Amino acid sequence: MNAVHVVVPDGIDEPTRPSGGNVYDRRICQGLAADGWSVHEHPVPGSWPRPDRAARAALSEVVAKIPDGAVVLLDGLVASTSPETLVPEARRLRLVVLVHMPLGVEPADDGAAAARERAVLSAAAAVVATSPWTRRRLLDRHALRPSRVHVAEPGVDPAGLVPGTASGGELLCVAAVTQDKGHEVLLPALALLRDRPWRCVLVGTLDREPDLVVRLRRRTWDDGIAERVCFAGPRTGSDLDAAYASADVLVLPSRAETFGMVVTEALVRGLPVIATAVGGLPETLGRAAGGGRPGLLVPPDQPGALAEALSGWLDDADLRQRLRRAARARRAALPGWQTTTARLSTVLTEVMT
Repeated sequence: MNAVHVVVPDGIDEPTRPSGGNVYDRRICQGLAADGWSVHEHPVPGSWPRPDRAARAALSEVVAKIPDGAVVLLDGLVASTSPETLVPEARRLRLVVLVHMPLGVEPADDGAAAARERAVLSAAAAVVATSPWTRRRLLDRHALRPSRVHVAEPGVDPAGLVPGTASGGELLCVAAVTQDKGHEVLLPALALLRDRPWRCVLVGTLDREPDLVVRLRRRTWDDGIAERVCFAGPRTGSDLDAAYASADVLVLPSRAETFGMVVTEALVRGLPVIATAVGGLPETLGRAAGGGRPGLLVPPDQPGALAEALSGWLDDADLRQRLRRAARARRAALPGWQTTTARLSTVLTEVMT
């Protein structure tokens, strides 16, 4: 039986901290096990990707116990910040780094982060990116051999079509409430649309940047939209399904995204998307078979542009119908998690042999 050791941040199953990366890691572990791999999970505590000394020590202890010659799949949040531990271990282990978000993409990353990531990725036997955009970014920044950098896009589970409302006024944003996700852009845009009939539900963790949440709540009161904006907190499973089922459109004003799993989660339900044209989001949104986009793309950090797109959605019934038709057509081309697992399994097998 093929064996793989999977090193992940501690708490990937914690329901109060859902994220696309956590979902991906869990589904991959489940998928590899279902395909016959012997999967050994190694959760590492720490505030990844900004570990302290204790977190680095924990990673060193975990990796040191993995037997020589083993194939090791490491979440990039852990791996990309830890060249001191992993580069020496690459001499005895077959390291594969799974990169969800390259360091240096998010505004909070400093310039030194990319150099640390480069050292780890250069030492790895293979690198797996979760989107074509991420692969291009890694090749451009780190001069890696193209043959060693692969893509395994996230899958999506089948889901029923959402009914939608006649007015289109049920807006949904699914993202942790952090600066990188652009809530500071979304709320001013909504304030510009006070005269339109809408309601916005913000689904996502509220405890990563609590000061930001306080500022955002205060802003909704100052702008007179507090009763129309719901800070719903994190939702998973049937609760998240219910949030999608009640929505007319997904709004994702992110400042940085490599893929955007919530986009495919919306599209598989026939839900159009209004998102920023950053990172891998344009590719994830894609086009329907007939060529139409199943949503609208706007520049990042521009509340006016986002408000204009939202007003077009709210004011134009024909536009809503076109985007809904395109979203329903787009869902047929979305891959499932079995495809993701198969691609990753191929990479691991190549590294093993």
